[in-house]
Amino acid sequence: MGTPPPEHLDPDTGSYVTLAGAAARWDRVSGRLGQDLRARLVALLTVVRDPRQDTRARHFSAAKAAGLLGEALPDEFGAGGHARLVAVHQAAGRLPSVQGFTAEDFAVLLLDGHRMVGPILGPVRERLLAEPALDADEVQRGGGSPHSPDLIRLPGPGGRLRLPRFQFSEDALPWLPVLEVNALLDADHDPWGAADWWLSANAWLGGTSPVRLLGTGRDRQLVETARFLMESD
Repeated sequence: MGTPPPEHLDPDTGSYVTLAGAAARWDRVSGRLGQDLRARLVALLTVVRDPRQDTRARHFSAAKAAGLLGEALPDEFGAGGHARLVAVHQAAGRLPSVQGFTAEDFAVLLLDGHRMVGPILGPVRERLLAEPALDADEVQRGGGSPHSPDLIRLPGPGGRLRLPRFQFSEDALPWLPVLEVNALLDADHDPWGAADWWLSANAWLGGTSPVRLLGTGRDRQLVETARFLMESD
């Protein structure tokens, strides 16, 4: 997933540093982005992260977005602000990062509306979104309710909902044990945590991931393991 690096980086990568810095400083700057500025940034970042756009259009949009941030928040992203951007890193052929945050992370924060970004949570987001999934329309066509509070719904690029495929039978109806476990894990409020529980190795289950035990006659064990986890917190 994520924003593919442009084929040829612009000699001035300062625009991408600014966008990465905005992600790294999100707690400081998010409350200072007015509605109009947010709308303009969303339009530009939609182009920046779209691999179907040509490289020049993506660079131009990144520069425009960085310019808007510099004008609106000169103390953060003006000439003086750039001097305070620390831990800037750029590997060969890759876009720069600031404290482990990238321009893609800024796009996720604004376009996708969640905080699974940065050097720790960003890779988790990429891994979970790479799993097979259905969209809301596919679930509805199968007779299901994609907005059920006991289903995991992960916001993908642009905020488009992705419902991990393991939750459903072949006809897109949810497995009852999955709904029970998801309710225990509070998937409606913490979909990323619930998805990670299902898809990660679990010491209480012999080191296998819970998803591998679905349909193997161990459904009650899955439910009780999830219940134990929540009661022990």
